[in-house]
Amino acid sequence: MELKDTIRAIENYPKEKVIFRDITTLLKDKDAFKKAVDEMATKIDKDVDKIIGVEARGFIFGAALAYKLNKGFVPARKPGKLPYDKLIESYELEYGKDSIEIHKDAINPGEKIVIVDDLLATGGTSKACVDLVKRLKGEVSSIVFLIELLDLKGRETLKGVKVESIIKY
Repeated sequence: MELKDTIRAIENYPKEKVIFRDITTLLKDKDAFKKAVDEMATKIDKDVDKIIGVEARGFIFGAALAYKLNKGFVPARKPGKLPYDKLIESYELEYGKDSIEIHKDAINPGEKIVIVDDLLATGGTSKACVDLVKRLKGEVSSIVFLIELLDLKGRETLKGVKVESIIKY
């Protein structure tokens, strides 16, 4: 099975000239979802302490990977969603601007962290997560994506961090 074949392309969403890679078609296929999680797991060093899943679709893969690899899970959320003391970091999107938060006690100094998200576009969201981990004195082991949009050069934003992706467009 080719995972790329299980992803639906929606043109001109959420704005003109953007092709949205809809993973709901992959997620509803139990075999494709399992294969995606299994392939992403092979990209993660076994000595990591926690996995950060980025809202919203990064939660799906991050939580599944944390369970599979017996690691702690940390949600990185949009502003206003976390109830406790938090750190916030702003970033640029492919088509806008946003911020991401994690709890101040989510990562202990020296912990090795993997950031997981469904898609690497410009790299802004992931760079914000890297910065949050560094502010908490953690170490980013790698960032793992299901999909990478090569034309948007997100890896350039993430220089100095190991970046892995399963599907490339």
